[in-house]
Amino acid sequence: MSVYDQLKALNIELPPVATPAAAYVPFLRTGNLVFLSGHIAKKDGKPWVGQLGKNLATEEGKAAARAVAIDLMGTLHAAVGDLNKVRRIVKLMSLVNSTPDYTEQHLVTNGASELFGQVFGDKGTHARSAFGVAQIPLGACVEIELIAEIE
Repeated sequence: MSVYDQLKALNIELPPVATPAAAYVPFLRTGNLVFLSGHIAKKDGKPWVGQLGKNLATEEGKAAARAVAIDLMGTLHAAVGDLNKVRRIVKLMSLVNSTPDYTEQHLVTNGASELFGQVFGDKGTHARSAFGVAQIPLGACVEIELIAEIE
């Protein structure tokens, strides 16, 4: 099954690439690797604002991370032209806006990791890091960056 068939089965429509909010590019390709800049969680087209452990629960954070993964796939599609050319999702780095005593950043990040597995199968398994941070631009609850290997 193609990546696009899988997205359709999951009722996922890829968004266009977002305009960068500062002095950077949304993606950069070097050799067979594509590096995607951090994407913040959005809800209804606006930053998904909140802090895990304060006013957002882990399940809400997981949903936010899943939303970020969909945005990342939209950018990856723009970068390579065809998501079926993805050889592997190599690495995710996840930043979770959280209180000092919140310790479930890894569970929040599963929202993205699990979706990449559903969409890309074995090619979607990846290395990753999940950090708790004091704040993310625009008050967003989650930010994730991605590295992918392509054909």
